[in-house]
Amino acid sequence: MHAGLKKLAVLSGFGLAMLAGQAAAAPVLMTPEWAAQACEAWNKDNTLTTGLAGSWIKNNKGRGYKVIHMYRTDCESSPQVEMRIADKGGKAECVYGGKIETAKLNSGSDYLMHATTERWTEMGAGEYGPMKAMMFGRLKFEGPKMEAMGVMGPFTSFLRLVGKVPSDTASCPR
Repeated sequence: MHAGLKKLAVLSGFGLAMLAGQAAAAPVLMTPEWAAQACEAWNKDNTLTTGLAGSWIKNNKGRGYKVIHMYRTDCESSPQVEMRIADKGGKAECVYGGKIETAKLNSGSDYLMHATTERWTEMGAGEYGPMKAMMFGRLKFEGPKMEAMGVMGPFTSFLRLVGKVPSDTASCPR
């Protein structure tokens, strides 16, 4: 092989390897980047978009959206992430996933959820659902509990987003 072609082949292979490494690098679980991807995954999940399209999404205290804040309890001082869900054409769609923008949650319509990384991973893998997670204290939860009890199917799909959206769980959000 000609020396110039050989050098080009090596550089091309190196470039492809670097791109593959970048594409394979998943965001850290519960970072704004991860929340943005979780938002996209939400909108592709029919159980979430249609199962929450009724009274759940309408309970938004007149703002036009509900807010969910989440974090990993074993990552002390890590920032929380936010997802906003709004009624879009009769579906409960995620319209924002990222850093906290809604400073104060409304306890009558919004949710705060936190668990250890291990528990988030277990719920994301479908090892158990929200009922067991809350009953055994594996998922800490603030918000309208009776409302949440009425949407256990979609709530299960929400928790499984953690398993559907690739993430790095070896480090904590910064």
